[in-house]
Formats: sequence, C-alpha cells, structure tokens
Amino acid sequence: MTPIAGKRLLMTILLCVFAVPATLAQDSGAGSESPQAKLSTEASIAKSLNKESNWYFSWGYSRQQYAPSDIHISQPSLGNDFTVHQARGSDFPSSFEDTVKSLTELEFTNPQENVRIGRFMNPEKTFAIEFSLDHSKYQTDLNQTARVSGTKNNQPYNGNLKLTEQDFSYALHNGLNHVMINAVWLQHLSGPENKAGHLQLISRAGAGILLPHADNVIFGKANEVGPKNENVCCTSKNDWWQINGWTAGVEVGVRYRVYKSIYLELTSKLAYGALRGVPVYQGSADQTLWMSEQVLSTGFLF
Repeated sequence: MTPIAGKRLLMTILLCVFAVPATLAQDSGAGSESPQAKLSTEASIAKSLNKESNWYFSWGYSRQQYAPSDIHISQPSLGNDFTVHQARGSDFPSSFEDTVKSLTELEFTNPQENVRIGRFMNPEKTFAIEFSLDHSKYQTDLNQTARVSGTKNNQPYNGNLKLTEQDFSYALHNGLNHVMINAVWLQHLSGPENKAGHLQLISRAGAGILLPHADNVIFGKANEVGPKNENVCCTSKNDWWQINGWTAGVEVGVRYRVYKSIYLELTSKLAYGALRGVPVYQGSADQTLWMSEQVLSTGFLF
C-alpha cells in the first residue's frame, strides 16, 4: 500500500469519530430525567470535557487467529455456486524489518496495526467512547484439503478440493479492517491513580463495519479491482477497499501508565465478522469469521 492511499483511507475513517461522542453527550439528558438531574449530568459532562488529558490515542501491533469457516462463492456467469466448508485460515504478519520501515516512512497501514482514539465521558476518566481500527489480515491456508459442495461449471459437485494458489487462493491482506465504535471501561488495579505506575483493567465492547481489500484466485481467475490510488474507498465495485459486512467484538486487558501522559496497553480481543459481497472474479464471496487477537499498544493522553 502506498503512503498516499493509506493516509487517504485513514483520514476518511477518522472523520466520523469526532462527531459521535459529542452527539452522545448531547443526547445523554434525553428521556424522563428531572430538570435538576439533567443539569447535574450536563455539569458533570462539562467538567469532564474541560479537564486536561481528556483524549487519548494509541498505536499497536497485533496477531490474529481464526476459527475454520465456510466460504460461499457465487459466479453466475461461470456456472459456479459452491461452498468451501471449514476452510482453515491465518493472519499474514509483516516482518520486523518491514514494520520498522513502515514506521520510519510513516506508512502506518502496512503492518497489522491497531489504532484507538477515545474521549473520556466522565470526570473520573473511567468511561470513554472510542473509535478503533484493527488492520488485521486473513488468508486461507494453502495446500489444505477442504470439502466443497454446490455447483461447479453448471454441474453438481460434492467432493474434496486441494486449496492451491491457482484453484482457491483467498486472502484479505490489505486487509481485513475492523472499523468500530466502542464503549470503554477502566478500573483501578494498583498504583497511584492517573500517575506513573498506575495499573488499570481495561475492557471494551463495540460494533462497526468490515472494510476489506480482497485478493483471490478462483480456478485460475483472479479478482479485479481498480487502482488503489484512484479508487480508494468505499462502496463502488472497483474500489480498493469496500464495505463488505459488519463486525462486533469485546476486548479486555491492562493499561499501565509509564509516565503521566504515556501508557502501554496489552489486550486480548474476540470479534465476530459477517462478510458479504466480497469481490471475486465475476462474482462475490460470503463468509463469517471468528477472530481472536492480541494487541500490544503504546499511547498518550492529551
């Protein structure tokens, strides 16, 4: 991925995060609250938003594991409508050298990176609304044998298929992007609060969209999308990244304050994704995925 394409994608996605917390704050007093309760809530939120270090940002590196899943392929013009059953898949991590090169060149969307941008919504800074981008990657394991059932070349088919580079190579290397809005909770564990040495339990729950880039070959036919520098995102069939489903997940771990405004975070995430209409040659693919992920991040408060 080129720096221009990566930055354009990231800027497109991040624009929405600044509007969401403000909207939630404005709506928090709606309902049957009394005027006194409403004023108290508004005062509490205003106090929080006026304090320093109310925002935080983190960048991290991750690894993913995937449960075996079914992949349904539909290519009407080719007479193909079949399912690859319980295909095994794995991530595609960048090398250490490639990751360092990406960071020095400010190309943040090459490795399997994880971005978090959040804003605290209470004075105690124990609850936040957060935008997250998990730039995970996925590929079916080559040379495995999987059962295939359905229609192939307009003929019924039910048998085993070796998933080779030419017969069935299915990858989301660029990547399987989970774009989510999360609710975040922080709980004190040990150390001086909000100072160096503070250890907190952090948990997240959220949902959002899947924004993958597909790279696949089905029976010798590679999928076709437009140039990534011209058709970047997000809804055209020729776009490099396309909105192809939804995702939801939970995450838990620890956050350790190494300095007043700098922290390290280690978390484990479990996410479910429903992919729909992923482009393949003259057709599309559907798939559901269970993903487990480990994320090591460094962040700062501002």
